[in-house]
Amino acid sequence: MTSDRFASAHEMVREYAELEAKMADPSIHEDQGNARKLGRRYAQLGPVVAGFKAWKSAEDDLAAAKELAAVDADFATEIPALEADCNVAAERLEELLLPRDPNDDRDVILEVKAGAGGDESAIFAGDLLRMYMRYAEKHNWKVEIIDATESEMGGYKDISVAVKSKGTVAPGESPYARLKFEGGVHRVQRVPETESAGRIHTSAAGVLILPEAEEVDVELNMNDVRVDVYRSSGPGGQSVNTTDSAVRLTHVPTGIVVSCQNEKSQLQNKESALRILRARLLADAQEKAEAVASAERKSQVRTVDRSERIRTYNYPENRISDHRVNYKANNLDAVMNGELDDMIQALLDADKAARLASTN
Repeated sequence: MTSDRFASAHEMVREYAELEAKMADPSIHEDQGNARKLGRRYAQLGPVVAGFKAWKSAEDDLAAAKELAAVDADFATEIPALEADCNVAAERLEELLLPRDPNDDRDVILEVKAGAGGDESAIFAGDLLRMYMRYAEKHNWKVEIIDATESEMGGYKDISVAVKSKGTVAPGESPYARLKFEGGVHRVQRVPETESAGRIHTSAAGVLILPEAEEVDVELNMNDVRVDVYRSSGPGGQSVNTTDSAVRLTHVPTGIVVSCQNEKSQLQNKESALRILRARLLADAQEKAEAVASAERKSQVRTVDRSERIRTYNYPENRISDHRVNYKANNLDAVMNGELDDMIQALLDADKAARLASTN
């Protein structure tokens, strides 16, 4: 391992020191958006800087031991252990220097939509939402419902929620970092509550994970947005509002459409819709940039088309299966209670292994 191999780490150490100096300047906090952006980057660089210092210290200790061993042979006995320490520190630094997902420190907007399966699909969508809410609770995250369309038989036809961390979180522990591979089609096999004959049915619901965008992240020209207002409706199309408070936003250049009707006022629904629109525009821009940079994603997890089935929830066998990494476990009851960490870690480990392999 030579220092040249970690030239990028030298640059990050320098950038870290510059950010530290900037953030110590009280005037930087006059622009809260910019201050948060700098704070996010500072937090991203922290582990790399610590890893670089650990590796450099191990290298220095090894060099000192070799120098002393030339004078006193007793020091030679320390060299194998110091070489092992140096190799471990180098491998750790190599992992830390892997290209990071730029959204890994963000909160998320999570959308769940009923799919094939009618009422049972809507009920399953509600079950998935509860699963994610319980997972969020275990991680001390806050969940805020942005918009929802309930189903007559229970559950949701579609629902959008914001999942937000509280305070500063460690790198890799933000909502987006933990939930980013949850997007896709989730399939359930069970006897529906609506089934009187006891037959097992298969239905599905879709999950979409969007990094939450701040206003500084997306340039949104309101001249490009068509705003339509209409009356809110409840399950089965029943009217729940006598005023035109529901809002539909259409971003004309991209064709992205967002509707919100949960709030009682038109202004609140518009703000909620703008929040989702910004997140979708950010995701759209990043996907296009990725497509230009690489025609084919290299990661096993990331190559999965998010419109495809990613996971099956088999209730009769209490089994959960993630088809992207061949993860299977007979603890579906625990998973639906928010115990998702083992499955999520399997996805993250597969992604890391694929990224490491692509750099060799």
